[in-house]
Amino acid sequence: MKVAFHTLGCKVNSYESEAMLRLFEQAGYQEVPFKEVADVYVINTCTVTNTGDSKSRQMIRKAIRKNPQATVCVVGCYSQSAPQEIEAIEGVGVILGTQYRNQIVELAKQYQETKQMIVKVNDVMKVDTFEDLNIDRFHNTRAYLKIQDGCNNFCTYCIIPYARGRVRSRKPESVLHQAQELVNHGYVEIVLTGIHTAGYGEDLDHYTFSDLLKELCQIKGLKRLRISSIETSQITDEIIDLMSTSKIIVNHLHVPLQSGCDKILKRMNRKYNCQEYAAKLEKIRSLLPQIAFTTDVIVGFPDESEEDFETTYQFIKQIGFTQLHVFPYSPRKGTPAAKMKDQVDEKIKHQRVNRLIELSQELNSQFALSQIGKTLSVLFEKEEDGYYVGHADDYLLVKVKSNEELIGQIKDVIIDSYQDILIGRVR
Repeated sequence: MKVAFHTLGCKVNSYESEAMLRLFEQAGYQEVPFKEVADVYVINTCTVTNTGDSKSRQMIRKAIRKNPQATVCVVGCYSQSAPQEIEAIEGVGVILGTQYRNQIVELAKQYQETKQMIVKVNDVMKVDTFEDLNIDRFHNTRAYLKIQDGCNNFCTYCIIPYARGRVRSRKPESVLHQAQELVNHGYVEIVLTGIHTAGYGEDLDHYTFSDLLKELCQIKGLKRLRISSIETSQITDEIIDLMSTSKIIVNHLHVPLQSGCDKILKRMNRKYNCQEYAAKLEKIRSLLPQIAFTTDVIVGFPDESEEDFETTYQFIKQIGFTQLHVFPYSPRKGTPAAKMKDQVDEKIKHQRVNRLIELSQELNSQFALSQIGKTLSVLFEKEEDGYYVGHADDYLLVKVKSNEELIGQIKDVIIDSYQDILIGRVR
């Protein structure tokens, strides 16, 4: 029996797809590429934007066309938020929301026997336990470790709390056990991930995200620990102090901004203003002067004027991020922002996205050029065009030539030049 996966969206979805794949493999299935004929297709969907919904439907129909006799399983955020839209697609066999992923193999078998569509989508707002999905190996050289699910922020533009529910933290002993298992399987870097990663512990008694970081830094054999994303309001003094003294936590943080204009931040229901955001990053830089900050930005939020956008643009330049992930605002049905007046024209959104992408490229090049002559710690992940390529701890891409096999290893690299990617030599 053959199974094929297609995953849309975030790193959490990627993690969950890997976990479901392991369940199929344990049941005797062989993974094949999604473009090939398979007995079971799993589409792990995304609903952050309208584009995510559209791509999800597109991949569902592609699987059905490839093998009309296959069991097509649709899981994830889109199937949680709009299961009726997926039920309307003829040929779908199993529909799961953001729960019951650990039952997917049994449900696929049930459908194969009965040919009756199975829909398991419960009210995720009533779920209060974390669904453990263990993985001890990945296709990549870095390992992802999901530590929590859900979000309590309810930003006015975001559908995800309604698709994922409130914060649910994985038990500390489960996190630490899986971290040690990953290291035992040869992974030298672990990336902590979740829907609201640093929200970990909000539902636990007397145990915080910083407590978890401290314990993870003690994992035997772990060389690098990366936080996939963290809000400024959650970067406590304890976390800053730990980062400044730990040799394990990397010199990079992804800190979502969304807007550099206080008026828009308030309309978004974000939990900070620009002054607070800048002060927190300045405090971190005072102890970690070489740290790299990346961020997310939404442009074209309702009532964002040209002046508001320009304020965001200048604030981003002032902060000096090393990379921006830029998104045009996408109205999501059921969110407060979708009902707001003064929606911004799509053409204007596109223009603003392009301006920020150009700024991101400029900032990234400036930061990369500042690394020439320095020595960076690089985890090599692949071989390409005669070079070994990997990410430094500050998340810049680096390539080197070497006669030694480097994939999966961390090496100190002296940076010699920059040509769209840093080029160096192993120290």
